[in-house]
Amino acid sequence: MAGTGGPVGVPDGELSEVRGLAAWLPAAIADRAPRITVVGDAMLDGWWSGTIERFCREAPAPVVDITRRDYAAGGAANTAMNLAALGARVRMCGLIGDDDAGRRLRGILDGAGVDTTDLVQDALVGTTTKYRILGGDQVMLRLDDTHDGLPAAAITALAARVPDAVAGADAVIVCDYGSGALGDEVRATLRPGAGLHPDTLVVVDAHDTAAWAGVQPHIVTPNAGEAAQVLGMRLDPRSDRASVVAARRSELLAATAAAAVVVTLDRDGTVLLTPDGEAHRTWAQPVTEKQASGAGDTFVAGLTVARAAGLPLTTSLDLAQAAADVVVHRPGTSVCTTSDLTSHLQQFADTALPTVDLLRRLEEDRAAGRRIVLTNGCFDVLHRGHTRYLNQAKQLGDVLVVALNDDAGVRRLKGPDRPINPIADRAGIIASLSCVDYVTVFDTDTLVPLIELVRPDVYAKGGDYTAQMLEETPAVEACGGRVSILDYVPERSTAAVVRRIRSAPLAGDAP
Repeated sequence: MAGTGGPVGVPDGELSEVRGLAAWLPAAIADRAPRITVVGDAMLDGWWSGTIERFCREAPAPVVDITRRDYAAGGAANTAMNLAALGARVRMCGLIGDDDAGRRLRGILDGAGVDTTDLVQDALVGTTTKYRILGGDQVMLRLDDTHDGLPAAAITALAARVPDAVAGADAVIVCDYGSGALGDEVRATLRPGAGLHPDTLVVVDAHDTAAWAGVQPHIVTPNAGEAAQVLGMRLDPRSDRASVVAARRSELLAATAAAAVVVTLDRDGTVLLTPDGEAHRTWAQPVTEKQASGAGDTFVAGLTVARAAGLPLTTSLDLAQAAADVVVHRPGTSVCTTSDLTSHLQQFADTALPTVDLLRRLEEDRAAGRRIVLTNGCFDVLHRGHTRYLNQAKQLGDVLVVALNDDAGVRRLKGPDRPINPIADRAGIIASLSCVDYVTVFDTDTLVPLIELVRPDVYAKGGDYTAQMLEETPAVEACGGRVSILDYVPERSTAAVVRRIRSAPLAGDAP
């Protein structure tokens, strides 16, 4: 399962090639309804809100008069909640206390349809709780009630539950927040040869990712700090962190023994690192953080459920980023449902900007010091070559503009039986990629007229061209820009995809 091939035999890019993101998402997950087990540190999140009208007499501290108490599943339990909301059949395997917090947490999971049969409750264990105290819209204080020194018998009981919990699962997510519950005993149950089916997707989200190397996971998802810990370095938040970790991919892959590493970089999105040397990026939608919590749990859930449903790894990564973007704009600990994600993706369905609107936005971007990258193409049937190319183009600057040939232009270039997808669908699919900032449509035979209006800092084209071959080069250089020729992905073309689809036998045809 290394690289980007699907875990259940779906060829790379096949689903995204024939349908738009919003169209296939509900059907793909509902049809598969993947069985996913979460093994991890379950917590209870409390959000207590009230008003502030005075300061206490004992110290210069505000008094919050609590008016509302809300509770949500946190940590690994939040990952389970997101999986269930996205249509997976979920089992939660973890260790909590036989206390008020533990009973409340189990009730929340049961109410969401999560199977808690393997959620071990122990009277000698305290359930980890995190309470946020809000005054108005501001988090004033967070109280963490954690418990050290878990009883050995409780950990052994948890380890004994794991084999049954993961039996028959399409995927297993390990969420290790360092409580001590997921030590050697639990890790031993998930090592190769311990009984887990070899086709089961294993995703590890752990504070100490390297500690799970013996499990040989398919995907690990360290954040910037966790990746830096593995590498024995500090990642400067002001630096190009994606490039730094990409340059040390071999060390991350070796230390984690994973087939793929996805480093999450909060406001900078994520970067996927695989042994083939490709670095697929996603870009987050920045938000001023006030109350949102758990977006990382949502990301891991979205990535895993999409992958377990048979979607390519790069496509799964884009979906996971979209799911995280949904919850990061909400207060509290929340989940992203299939409906939420579909609605989020559908907002891109009519996103091709008229030239005048595009120029106005680019003027604002340029005034803010952002570098403009422009590229163009038909992008009729999206495939891996396209997504790799667009990711590379994005990394040449700050803002990526994709200009699409209109339907008449595609017919002139490709023939009367093209495009396969009309311009509205093509624009919606391209705009839904996190690396793309703006989409526009042009009806001329060359992009020269648009180049003269946009004045890009960089004009990007695929590696099957040279700058000298391009009619657009003089116009780009006259505007003070430069032409960048990107890598060509051999044997990846829309024409090849269309031939493969058209040659495939119809359902019910004789073999």
